[in-house]
Amino acid sequence: MRISRRDLLRHSAVGAAVTAAIALPAEHSRLAAAGARLGDGAPLRFPIRLNRNCNAYGPSERVVATMADAARAANEDPDDELALLRGRIAGAHGVTSRHVVVESGSGAILRLAVDAFAGPGRTVITASPTFGLMGEHARRAGCPVVAIPLRPDGSHDLEAMLARAGAATSLVYICNPNNPTGTLTRRPDLEAFLRALPSSAHVVIDEAYHHYVDDASDYRSFIDNPVDDARVIVTRTFSKVHGLFGMRIGFAITSPETAARLIADRPAAGVNVIAARAAVAALDDTGYVQASRTRNADDRQEFLNQANARMLRCLDSQANFVMVQASGLAEAVVAHFAASQISLPRPFPPLEQYVRVSIGTSVEMHEFWRVWDLMPGMMHH
Repeated sequence: MRISRRDLLRHSAVGAAVTAAIALPAEHSRLAAAGARLGDGAPLRFPIRLNRNCNAYGPSERVVATMADAARAANEDPDDELALLRGRIAGAHGVTSRHVVVESGSGAILRLAVDAFAGPGRTVITASPTFGLMGEHARRAGCPVVAIPLRPDGSHDLEAMLARAGAATSLVYICNPNNPTGTLTRRPDLEAFLRALPSSAHVVIDEAYHHYVDDASDYRSFIDNPVDDARVIVTRTFSKVHGLFGMRIGFAITSPETAARLIADRPAAGVNVIAARAAVAALDDTGYVQASRTRNADDRQEFLNQANARMLRCLDSQANFVMVQASGLAEAVVAHFAASQISLPRPFPPLEQYVRVSIGTSVEMHEFWRVWDLMPGMMHH
């Protein structure tokens, strides 16, 4: 039975609830240590990587079968497969292929955006903390980066971003849900922001974690519910809910004019035949996407139950990871887990006392909490 955050604080029998939530069955722990398969079909293997925000259960069986079959086409030109994939993406989202750019991961599309619109004398505006690749690409291109701290609720401070935007602003990067916090920025606020932004600035809205958002009245995808603004570039990836992190494939949907500018000076798309076919199969397997979404919501809630039982504060995540507050510096927590072969990401300033934890399989998360409870001074609060 789950213990909700509200119930945990409300009921008088807090002690019993905490004990029940923290307890890790001895037999379960013993079998996990032996690498036995426990319910979710995944053995416990080291190192445990809780730093990548991947679908812990991998791609669907249909996608795996497609990739195995696609290996026979390794000597073929990927252009036909790429055209098919662009068409499938376009059809799934009610646009034409001219609106779609496919690349070797959505991170590659961020680089295309910098190459097309930024450069010396132009500025890029991002949040802090957020996914850092846009800022890295901009700095390598000689483009100053203005990083605006998130609001206390974890949303983007759009007013502060507008205050720093001017004629030199070439790109604004909005990761929604945001990485590493998992927090949302309201759709009405984003629409007002777009209307007020200088006309010279393009806006990249990164929806890598779109599928993990609970039904939220203030969240709507800019792909599924587009606005009439040619400056908006919306990116998605097959690395997350589809489980294709190792295939490196992602896409953007934007206006045909902006899409043409993104690819004007790039070499051939770095997408291979196997990745393209896998992405088509993943798009078609809508049942698996929904199952992964539901399973992530359950696994995320169980993580929160365990955190609440230990009286740990978590940010309100709408992704497949959670930022949890430790009693000390995140750097020390990361080192503690590394000693037990569990990989956590580096700290994310200014949140030096939070660690981001990707939601793994149930076996992996049991091991995570076992190791957490071994930290000096952090077991019980």
